[in-house]
Amino acid sequence: MILNPSRTAALGQLDEFIPIAGLYARDRNHVKSGHPSVSRLSPAIRHRLIREEEVAAAVLRAHPFNRVEKFIQEVFWRRYWKSWLSLRPDVWSDFRDSLGNLTENPRVREVGDARSGNPVIDHFVSELVGTGYLHNHARMWFAAWWVHEARLPWQSGAAFFYRHLLDGDPASNTLSWRWVAGLQTPGKTYLARRCNLEKYLAPELLESLAAGLAAFENPSALLPEAVAKPPITRKDWPHENLTSSPATGLWIHEEDLSVEHSPLGTQCFSSIIVTGDVANWDNHRFPTAKRQWLANALEDAATRAGMRWQIPASLEIQKPNGEALVNWAKANALAQVVAMHPDIGPLHDSLPALRASLAQAGIRLVLTDRPEDLRIRHFASGGFFQFWERLRKTFVANPPKKTSSRDSQLPIDFPA
Repeated sequence: MILNPSRTAALGQLDEFIPIAGLYARDRNHVKSGHPSVSRLSPAIRHRLIREEEVAAAVLRAHPFNRVEKFIQEVFWRRYWKSWLSLRPDVWSDFRDSLGNLTENPRVREVGDARSGNPVIDHFVSELVGTGYLHNHARMWFAAWWVHEARLPWQSGAAFFYRHLLDGDPASNTLSWRWVAGLQTPGKTYLARRCNLEKYLAPELLESLAAGLAAFENPSALLPEAVAKPPITRKDWPHENLTSSPATGLWIHEEDLSVEHSPLGTQCFSSIIVTGDVANWDNHRFPTAKRQWLANALEDAATRAGMRWQIPASLEIQKPNGEALVNWAKANALAQVVAMHPDIGPLHDSLPALRASLAQAGIRLVLTDRPEDLRIRHFASGGFFQFWERLRKTFVANPPKKTSSRDSQLPIDFPA
């Protein structure tokens, strides 16, 4: 398994990676069996079993910044994509709507069944479907082949990745596919070239997949029509105040599974529920293995929440969020339900209906954000490296103390 779905396992895997983090810049592009040169922590970071800041702090306690800057930079690409999309939510809406308007394409099904006719692509499909993971370089090659060689809709490729990737993220996945297709950075596409595969594929993989390399010999870009730069349409998220009430319940969802390490960690709650977004799982046809991984991660979050607040945490992974939350809130006579604010994506799309259902029952929904997210969100008004130059000053100016990563991350009062 790429990563066991628990916070403890993620912290353990982080500890194992720290000794080789200084080699990441040199080795990260090499696609090897088992992926020993990368952390494989992306599923944990995507669902916030652990947070970007925790990962960066742990690595910096063991290495000087200049040795691990590339690794920390890559960790924060995901937060950049999330921040970028939060400022431009229409890009997500356009993707969602265009995906819904696509007609069924038999070729898409063939590729998804590892019947593309190209051994390289079929190998990547088999790994993705079998493990829920794919090395980032392989993702780029695959997406470039899908868009520019197979000439399939990038939206259906993004949906395929989102369905199977354990770290499938509405922001980073969608925007990365837009980038490959030449839509994210107007005028720039990404092409997978044979020389690049021959350089970075492990020798044993290169030998077994050699018959598929010809398809990458002379790639030709499928250029999109004139692309307008998406404008910023929402600079600020609405701020909601949490009122003091003994009838306050905590809702934990799969977008943020370490709520005890957030501003809500110091609040008191009379009841807790942890839910899976099963309507989204059904809509995107998540496979059984991914559903089970998410269910186990949610169970881990429920266990930790119960320990933190010393009350049982209910786990619901059968009913849709609307039904589960309203029934739970009514049964516990709640006046308000509090949760972390989900980023742009399917769960965020469901909030208006969810809020209305709770309001009809006389229950208020209050959403809160992590201060670190709010602080850097506006950094994403431009490109990534502009974002990074503003963010890196934090790491240079405030290096973490040289202490054990595990000792500082496991206590319940880890700073938010």
